[in-house]
Amino acid sequence: MVVWLTLAGILLVFLGLLLSIALHELGHFSFAKLFGVRTTQFMVGFGPTLWSRRKGETEYGVKWIPLGGYIRMIGMLPPRRGDAPGQVRQISTGPWQGLIESARGAALEEVRPGDEDRVFYAKKWWQKLIIMFAGPAMNLVLAVIAFSVLLIGIGRPTAVSDPVIGTVSKCVVSADSKATDCGPTTPQTPAAKAGLLPGDTFTAFNGEKITDYARLQTLIRESAGKTVPITVERGGKQVDAQVPIIPNRMPDLKDDTKTVTVGFLGITPVQRVAYERQGPLAVASFMGDLTGRTAGSLLHMPQKMVGIWKAAFTDQKRDPNGPVGVVGVSRIGGEYAASDAPLKSKIVLFVQLFGSLNLAVALFNLVPLLPLDGGHMAGALLEAIKKGFARLFGRPDPGPVDVAKALPVTYVMASVLIVMGALLVYADLVNPIRVSG
Repeated sequence: MVVWLTLAGILLVFLGLLLSIALHELGHFSFAKLFGVRTTQFMVGFGPTLWSRRKGETEYGVKWIPLGGYIRMIGMLPPRRGDAPGQVRQISTGPWQGLIESARGAALEEVRPGDEDRVFYAKKWWQKLIIMFAGPAMNLVLAVIAFSVLLIGIGRPTAVSDPVIGTVSKCVVSADSKATDCGPTTPQTPAAKAGLLPGDTFTAFNGEKITDYARLQTLIRESAGKTVPITVERGGKQVDAQVPIIPNRMPDLKDDTKTVTVGFLGITPVQRVAYERQGPLAVASFMGDLTGRTAGSLLHMPQKMVGIWKAAFTDQKRDPNGPVGVVGVSRIGGEYAASDAPLKSKIVLFVQLFGSLNLAVALFNLVPLLPLDGGHMAGALLEAIKKGFARLFGRPDPGPVDVAKALPVTYVMASVLIVMGALLVYADLVNPIRVSG
């Protein structure tokens, strides 16, 4: 049963990833079609084709490697200034220049007679910007939907402590002490002396009726040095006792980095998870905070990849807040699906994974470097600036920005992404982030 639940969790994450990729590409595809760009392929995945079907001028399909996707728009690279549309020059000297012209020639070979107005480079700058932003925008929308379902529909999970004893400490240990075990001379806690047991439910403390643990905790902390009457319910019966509350160093409830001297009984409560539904403003606030933290993680990605390398090839522990790849996310989903967590908690985790995945994909694709969407968006904005200056100073239209000149950077960036992806996959296999422990 555990194996089947694990596989179900992995499959659920996998399907969520495929859906995110497909809708990302649908964003690009929809606006490319709207603005008249000829689009020959709509593919989810990379590598050899698993399945495809042609409808009209577009081939729709799924590739074997589900680590991305693409749509193929003709004319992504413009001809060199002065060349006729579709004209392919001989490769120039120089390794980088030859690479650029080779890629430009391959792109222009797809342009057919009559496609002059259907190539990507001939579109207005704002149309290019919208086409390229539509993919990340789709992921942002999916993230907002996921977190709206999570916060408005299900609710924010909050730990609630009932006035029920979960554990009774055997001995008194100060929060300032490094000791974790009871020694032969360590005194018993007041709760242990009074014979309190796990499962006892507090109904009264020092004459005050108790309905929640937070109030009980406050009363205990305020009663240092006093002997107070308590009433607990045990097995359907009321049990009364007189308990001396001793002073002890404990973490400050307002700042757990500090310790204070307060009343001490020696119990911990039974905790449960309650879901408090939030409003739209909570979703906006949550999205803003998560976006900031995700963007910060992306900025520190090179530094964090050093930690991934050490975790993959040394005994260093994996950072639970560090980068995680598709394999790692799937593994987390599988482990949690097979865990003993309540069904509602599992649903919350998968919705949160889906939302976080889409937010990360959106922000990553907005990085202004080719081959990412942000690189093409930067090219469109640069074109707008150049055209604006040309109009302002009465100069000829400079034409589209030649993004082909950035291909050397593109290939370097693509190589880096491949290496990072492979390292993450390896680390997720040999030293994964686990749900617990």
